[in-house]
Amino acid sequence: MCPKWNVEVLKPKHQQILKDPLQTIQDKIKHPVGSPSLKQIVMEKGHVGKVCIVSSDSTRPVPSHILLEALINELNNYGIKDTQIIILIATGLHRPSREVEHEIILGKKLYGRIECVDHVATDRNNLTFLGKSKTGIPIYINKYYLESDIKILTGYVEPHFFFGFSGGCKSIVPGIAGASTIQANHSAQLIASENSRFGKYQNNPMYSNSMEMAHIAGVDFIVNACIDENHQITNVAVGALEVAHDLLVQYQLKKAFSPIKRPYDIIVCGNGGFPLDLNLYQAVKSMAIGEMGVKQGGTIISVNECSDGIGEENFKELLFSGMTPKELHDKIVQKKILVPDQWQIQVLTRVLQKADIYLVSELRKNELGNIGLKYARTVENAISKGLKKHGPDAHILILPHGPQIIPHFIQ
Repeated sequence: MCPKWNVEVLKPKHQQILKDPLQTIQDKIKHPVGSPSLKQIVMEKGHVGKVCIVSSDSTRPVPSHILLEALINELNNYGIKDTQIIILIATGLHRPSREVEHEIILGKKLYGRIECVDHVATDRNNLTFLGKSKTGIPIYINKYYLESDIKILTGYVEPHFFFGFSGGCKSIVPGIAGASTIQANHSAQLIASENSRFGKYQNNPMYSNSMEMAHIAGVDFIVNACIDENHQITNVAVGALEVAHDLLVQYQLKKAFSPIKRPYDIIVCGNGGFPLDLNLYQAVKSMAIGEMGVKQGGTIISVNECSDGIGEENFKELLFSGMTPKELHDKIVQKKILVPDQWQIQVLTRVLQKADIYLVSELRKNELGNIGLKYARTVENAISKGLKKHGPDAHILILPHGPQIIPHFIQ
């Protein structure tokens, strides 16, 4: 960085990592919050034929193998055999996992030992209809999960750009829900809500719908974690769905949000590295982080490797639709465009109406579509372009760690 630039760097607040996360999780499984212990749950079920453990997919940086190993160690201790356990990967509408990703998710001790399957949101044969939510959303949930005697969720909690926070009920919807359920809860109208933003969850319509549907599907137990910028576990909550999740939400509200005195001319941000920066689809989340702190008419520089390319096919088609950000955003909100993954374009076009967005990645210029994303070869090159627009004294904010730290400006 040039020493003459007016630069500030916002780093995550310190979080103490767990010295022995495996043992910590196993201890908390024995002494959960808001719930009987997992051993009591198993004993009260009487006969247990199948246990389903839902795990995050490869686009999430949570060290799932530790959460899974702790759970399976305990289940084995209670007489549950490996053959009775299935790991269900909560892919939502993401692509299926690759075999090497299954190995990473399960870890060396569990890979090849425990059955592992991907959820497929478009496969009606593997979905069960549970009726409709209070707001009329059709509830389709993975049948492997519903047919299990014990249902356990794992995941991690961090700020999410329209759910408020990840983790908890999000493992059910969108994690293992049918495509029509996901699309209804990710509608343009709900995405457009001012309460569908980073850090907002109590009045967030998407979170509320998801929690209702999770209770309908049934959740016996959850193991959720928080991680630092190096993806090491800093906190764990185990037990009842809402109680355990809320403990980590309160922790993140203290750790992940930082007040800023003014909006910035230029913000440099990313998703926090692999695997969150796998593709352009996921990179939109970093642009929404930039939106939180950039001024109207400012510049966001999104730095994400995008080694997996653009991402979901519908997202790619809309990215190359040739419309202006406003035209595309309005058509989505007015329900003139109704396709899976429209929500990512909706957020992208909303941010594009506030600021210029430069992408620094492995993608070539001709892969960035034609709706307004700008190409830059390096961060320095993008900043230089921003300085030409905003002047040499422009205020620049660097956010190097994705959702680990969210700028928070209140007028």
